[in-house]
Amino acid sequence: MLNTIFRGVFDTEAQAASMISIGDFILCLVVSLLVGLLLAGTYTVKNRYTKSFLMTLAILPAVVCVVIMMVNGNIGTGVAVAGTFSLVRFRSVPGTAKEICAIFLAMCTGLIAGMGYLGYAVLFALVLSGITVAYNCFDFGSKKQEERYKVLHITIPEDLDYTGVFDDVLTEYTQTHALEQVKTTNMGSLFKLTYNIVLRNSEAEKELIDKLRCRNGNLEISISQKETVTYEL
Repeated sequence: MLNTIFRGVFDTEAQAASMISIGDFILCLVVSLLVGLLLAGTYTVKNRYTKSFLMTLAILPAVVCVVIMMVNGNIGTGVAVAGTFSLVRFRSVPGTAKEICAIFLAMCTGLIAGMGYLGYAVLFALVLSGITVAYNCFDFGSKKQEERYKVLHITIPEDLDYTGVFDDVLTEYTQTHALEQVKTTNMGSLFKLTYNIVLRNSEAEKELIDKLRCRNGNLEISISQKETVTYEL
């Protein structure tokens, strides 16, 4: 009875004989869900994340696993699935390198499980999860002086000539500074200057801001990290 329920409507007798058994299907699905939970838990270690992204990581291996099991050697279906996955890319916001890597990792484990190699899927997830946690804990690839690389935003009135007006202050408190952008704001009554700077001493930010305030008429000044994440999945 169960075999009849889960049999494809358009399956021939030969195809029905090679159909995936219900027990194997459930086993692959459960392993994929457990692997997804492992990957989602790993990503929470020293990473910024959202609830929706963790849910995606937890479910994605199972989704890919089922897709691969349903394709099961059918070339036409495989091409259609590949086209579907390519369309999903254009429905998402830009992600960071870590997020993209995590998604590909989840898809890969789901693919391995869908092919029936459950042991390899678990082993692959464990090894990659361990490596990811180790890299995050040891700050692999981070710059030792990264905290001194900043972006400085200064708002000035429209009647102030910004050419070189802050150079002496910036030279005193920064190793290097470069004016990257100038744009008008507040209906053209203000200018907003953007500098890329490298601080001589990261603890002297307040002194730098206080001296700049004396030059820009106490208008808005902000200092932020050079690399900021605008979008998150």
